[in-house]
Parts: sequence; C-alpha cells; structure tokens
Amino acid sequence: MERVKKFTVILCGFWLLSLFFNGGGFTIAARTGTDDGSERWGYVQVRPRAHMFWWYYKSPFRIEHPNKPWPIILWLQGGPGGSGVAIGNFEEFGPLDTNLKPRNSTWLRKADLLFVDNPVGTGFSFVEDEKLLVKTDEEAATDLTTLLKGLFNKNKALQNSPLHIFAESYGGKYAVTLALSVLKAIKSKTLKLNLAGVTIGDSWISPEDFVFSWAPLLKDLSRIDNSGVETANMLTQQIKKQIENGQFQEATDTWNNLENMILQTSNYVDFYNFLLDSAEEKVEGITVSSSSSTRSVVGGRTGLMQKYSTYLESLRIKASNGGDGVTSLPDLMNGHVKNKLKIIPPHVTWGFQAQYVFNAQSGDFMKPRINEVDQLLAKGVNFTIYTGQVDLICSTKGTQAWVEKLKWKGLKEFLNMDRTPLYCGDDKRTRGFTKSYRNLHFYWFLETGHFAPVDQPCVALDMVGAITQSPVASK
Repeated sequence: MERVKKFTVILCGFWLLSLFFNGGGFTIAARTGTDDGSERWGYVQVRPRAHMFWWYYKSPFRIEHPNKPWPIILWLQGGPGGSGVAIGNFEEFGPLDTNLKPRNSTWLRKADLLFVDNPVGTGFSFVEDEKLLVKTDEEAATDLTTLLKGLFNKNKALQNSPLHIFAESYGGKYAVTLALSVLKAIKSKTLKLNLAGVTIGDSWISPEDFVFSWAPLLKDLSRIDNSGVETANMLTQQIKKQIENGQFQEATDTWNNLENMILQTSNYVDFYNFLLDSAEEKVEGITVSSSSSTRSVVGGRTGLMQKYSTYLESLRIKASNGGDGVTSLPDLMNGHVKNKLKIIPPHVTWGFQAQYVFNAQSGDFMKPRINEVDQLLAKGVNFTIYTGQVDLICSTKGTQAWVEKLKWKGLKEFLNMDRTPLYCGDDKRTRGFTKSYRNLHFYWFLETGHFAPVDQPCVALDMVGAITQSPVASK
C-alpha cells in the first residue's frame, strides 16, 4: 500500500503540473536534438498516458554507399527496468562514457544508434498511472512497434537503413517478441522498416536452463559445496515444475529464493562475473556501496539500476586504480543529461519507476522465449547469439542448453561445426570463438561477464561490424 501511495503522490505532481500548463492535458515536447543534427531525442506516446523516450545518434563515421546502406542499431536493455538510454549508452558503447569522455570503442563506428528506455516506466520513459505498465513481453513489443511507427513511417532516410535489433540480458526476450511484431506490421504495411536481423547477448531466453546451470557451475568453481548444490537442486526442481504448470509468478518467487540462497552459500558471488565477489562488496579494497542496502537489491530486484550501475561503476573504479572522477549513473542522468535534453518533464526522475516495471512483469519473468527464436529462424531472419565466459546469471552453459532445444532445421549441422577463434587486431591472444550456419550465428567471448561491450570492446566491435556489414571507406 505504501508503494502505491508513493507512486500516486508523484504522479499527482505530473497531473497538477499539466493542469497548470495545458488545462488538464499532459503535453511534452515530441522531439528535439542538437543543432548539427548528429543527435535527436524525444517522446512517443505509445498509449494514452504512456510515454516512451528515445535517443538517436547519427554516426560521424557514416559512409554513404549505393549498394550498402548505413545500418541502424536499436538497443534494448535488460531488467526488466534497465535503461538503454543510460546503461547501454553511457556504460557500454555509446559515444561518451559516464565522465563524458569520448569512447574509442563506440559502436557508432559501425552503425547509427537508437537507444530506447523500454518498457514504459524505464529510465526517462514514464506512465501517468501504474496500471499502464506492461505485464508481458508481447505488450512491450506492441509499445515498441508503435514507437518505431512514429519514428520510421514518415522518415525515408530511416526506412532506407537496415535496422538491427540488439539486446542484452532480459532485453533478449523483448528483442524476439519485438522482431515478430515488426515482421507482422511490415507485412500488414502499417510499418515501413527494413529489419536486417536480431542479436541477443547474455540473454534470459530460457530461465529454466539458466537456473539449472548455476549450482554445477559454481561447485566446479569451488564457490559452493555439496550442501549448497543439494539446496539449489531442490529449488530448481521446484522452478521447473512451476514453469511446466504455468505458475510463472510462483516461479519468479522461487527464483528469488534461489538467488538469495546462492548469494549466502557462496559468500556473495557476483552474478555478472562469477570470478568476483558481488560488486556491492569491495573490489580490491575499494568500497563501492554498503552491503546492507545492496544485498536486498540483488534478491528482489528492487533498485535494479543501482545493481547494474554499481557493478559497472566498480569496474571503472578498478580500472582507474581507485582514483576519483567516477560519476554515478543516477547523478549523470538526473543532472547533466536531463539538463541537456531539456524536454524531460520536471517531475520525472530517471529510473524512479524501474522497481514498478519489474514488479509488473514478474508474472512473465520466468516464461521462456525459445519458440520465438525458432519462429524467427524459420522465417529466415539473421539471428546472432553472444555469451560471456564468466557470466553467471545468463551463463554460457545455460545458453548452450537452450540453443540445443531449438527445433530449427539447421541445428544439427550448426552443432557439428568447428569454431573459428577471435582476435583483437594484431594481438593473437585468443579473445573468443565464433561459428555460423545459414542464418544462425554464435559468439563465445572469453574473460567476459554479463556486459560484453565493456569486457571485450575490441572483439565486440568486430562482431558488430560483421553483423551489420557496414560499408568501409575505400583505400
């Protein structure tokens, strides 16, 4: 009840503000951007009183080619409740890092970038009533399709550019449901868009396969013992039965118990990199945040963005040898970025609704989306999967398990193929492996956790170039 009251009070602030300015109708600027046209951003009202924020970057490396149009990457963050406008943009591969310094490994080198705070309620996206938050991946796909219609249907330049949907973590579930929704809209001629492919990284496609991978993996790493494995097995079997019975909310609750149990048994292993202690503890003696507040974040996914940003923040602190100058993501987004964008309503606080977003989708959280991957493969859509070697929550072991469940006709040939090693430029140290068969492509990134663009920026950028087939300058 207290949570609902807090939500209502803040949204009443929106309503009163709209009454003052517009006689009762909530109006926000549709779009704006930089004077040189290199950036554009804005809101699309995807449903009455549900507003989705987007931010588009035109690549300064863009090359015009008559036979190879410059591609666009649409990035979908995980969560549910993860802000692509913030995390993917400033933490992973956008043009600037959180200290607003240029990033050499930005994916703008290979494509234009479209970041979206999806679903509504995430980041700067917001709803005026908690009841308007989406409850399923399909509902999120419908909203995203509406957003794409608003951006693409009247813009021939965007229509001529192949769109690649990229996603990370829970965003992989959004990506596959969105791709199917987009194909349907294109077929019905309600959306003018060229869908070129789908790429999902460390993605929560089959929750059952991931939770079953955790205990044996951690036992082999000496992170839990036989007693921990026994308890974990009891909980994973319960999750399996709940999923089979369609009890997805109950499965989410049991998943929460399993995560908490593994954290306790392992002395707080980091779910984003199993070689580390949880980022909320101490990274090489540097205190990142207090364990009392963050341990509850991991278990219940409350304050999910604090969990994401704390982990990535810890990597930056470690990289700078503990030096000052690391800007927290909430401070950046609610300070400099909000001031730059100018169109964010005054009472919208970045990330405030993220907890409600996760809670609204908790009944869909444990639902698998393997069938949707199969449908896209059967339709001939180019589909790429990448996985980080030391990720735990979406482990390589779990990813390979769900891939082997695909009914795609080319699966047997794909599984029997040899892999090709990946290197970074002239450095011949093995950074990963890849293999492809027909329209299915797979990348294994070594020494990489949940955030591949952060841990392996060089080979991740090479992968993006291979996927998008970006034009290259003639010598």
